[in-house]
Amino acid sequence: MATTQTVGSRQIKGPKKLRDAYREVIGRIAEAAVRSGRQPDQVLCVAVTKTASPDQIRSLVEMGHIDLGESRVQQLTQRAASIEEFLSRKRTLSGAATKPASPPDALPPEKVRWHMIGHLQRNKVKQVLPLVQLIHSVDSLRLAEEIHNYAARQDRVMDILIQVNTSGEVSKQGITPPAVIHMADQINTMLHLRLRGVMSMAPRSENPEDARPIFSRTAELFHELRTSSAGGPDCNILSMGMSDDFEVAIEEGANIVRVGRAIFGESVPPD
Repeated sequence: MATTQTVGSRQIKGPKKLRDAYREVIGRIAEAAVRSGRQPDQVLCVAVTKTASPDQIRSLVEMGHIDLGESRVQQLTQRAASIEEFLSRKRTLSGAATKPASPPDALPPEKVRWHMIGHLQRNKVKQVLPLVQLIHSVDSLRLAEEIHNYAARQDRVMDILIQVNTSGEVSKQGITPPAVIHMADQINTMLHLRLRGVMSMAPRSENPEDARPIFSRTAELFHELRTSSAGGPDCNILSMGMSDDFEVAIEEGANIVRVGRAIFGESVPPD
């Protein structure tokens, strides 16, 4: 039976192929962590759902994966609601079951953690904050202020990362490396924000090694931030690396990687 089908412009992996791809990614993350002198559980994989189908997301959650990332606000709101409904239904069915409970590792998680990883416009903040646990893409002081103001109205503290444009690409969002410490100092005056670290992206390339200088420089910035007065014990996240280069990112110090295509499948040209 085929485990891959083409729907519209995307190649959709079936459950078996998805499970195999997910296990392969987790294995590669573990090996890269060991090469960098860390334990596998010290690197978190955020599964990026940008090209995933709803069935794929549900299947991954059923496997026990709880960290999901989205780059588009509309997709985030739709998918967060869909997964919450799915998990609520699972909990109801599990509670009503008369047969012995399944082993813990066979049950889906109680909840998932959503990460906002894409560019966030200030007028979309109020839609995103109730849904996410971490915003990776704070790329301006004005955005940080908007997040703080809305978090204050909700009486919560929002975890954020500063997005740094280490590569200097015009097409990339993010602040310049020299501005990181200054922006961190400003963020630390906002009581309803908690600065957790930095995020960056490398230019897309067929050779993962091309990303190493970008990741190495971002890791240096992260260390400078952590050891400055703007850092602190909560500033402990370095988010970098995607499907093409996450192993190099881990070797350079990343402890969060954002992986989508390697798990859910490659895009294909439209018919």
